[in-house]
Amino acid sequence: MSVLDGFSLEITGRDAARLEETAPLLPPGTRVHVAYLAGETLEQRVEAAGAARSLGLTPVPHLAARRLRSRAELEEVLAALGEVGALDELFVVGGDPTTPAGPYADSLAVLRSGALQAAGVRGVGVAGYPDGHPDIARDVLAAALRAKVALLTEHGIAPVVVTQFGFDPQPVLGWIDGLRREGIGAPVRVGVPGPVGIKRLLAYARRFGIATSAGITRKYGFSLANLMGTTGPDAFVAALSHGLEPARHGEVRLHFYTFGGIAASVEWIRNSSFPTCTSDDSVGLRIRDGSSR
Repeated sequence: MSVLDGFSLEITGRDAARLEETAPLLPPGTRVHVAYLAGETLEQRVEAAGAARSLGLTPVPHLAARRLRSRAELEEVLAALGEVGALDELFVVGGDPTTPAGPYADSLAVLRSGALQAAGVRGVGVAGYPDGHPDIARDVLAAALRAKVALLTEHGIAPVVVTQFGFDPQPVLGWIDGLRREGIGAPVRVGVPGPVGIKRLLAYARRFGIATSAGITRKYGFSLANLMGTTGPDAFVAALSHGLEPARHGEVRLHFYTFGGIAASVEWIRNSSFPTCTSDDSVGLRIRDGSSR
């Protein structure tokens, strides 16, 4: 079974029209994350999530904890998503602001509020950082992740860890192995950039504090000395596929950051093939069906 089986992808609130164009090329039920961007309105995010649902896909709207101004606003967002059938699964992240706009200092505070449980949310994604975070110590990140997964599991909500993208698969494989040794068995979706201009990709990498040394980027497939053109995740995904051992790493899928290029990402996925996984379906990678977890 291919490492591409059961992939998910990420769009913004402005991408509803592009999603409609590419939806016929996606497996039914494919998980479509709708990012929570500061420059977009609740209406745009809800429209994109509703579009995903109407197209036979599974919307996964994002909540940015530090952007929520009150419990009332959180409940308003959840109610709006419920109206378009986009409340089954959410992704909850702290968000960019240093100072919270309201009572939620981080994503764990949102999970502890009980609002998601009350709204009937059944699955929640939380962030993972195999390469670390520029502003948060690794031990703090690890403790927070353990607390989130434990809390969700305790309340009967299915957790999934979605990682930030990176350029080197080896730290990712080691990080996932570390999760499993700590007893965290939640599915992991490894963040992968879709095909994108090199300059744009590097800008996103700088923004998220992702290492971009000459050696790392060359391994990924481009040179810092030549920033023209585009690059895709071929080498990264091939190496990840080669290194994955489902009996050791558990359930691992791919999550594509499309950076506005939904069609390019979907075309890359459809035209790509990688070595199959030989382990048992129950612990490994399943057939390319976006509806499976």
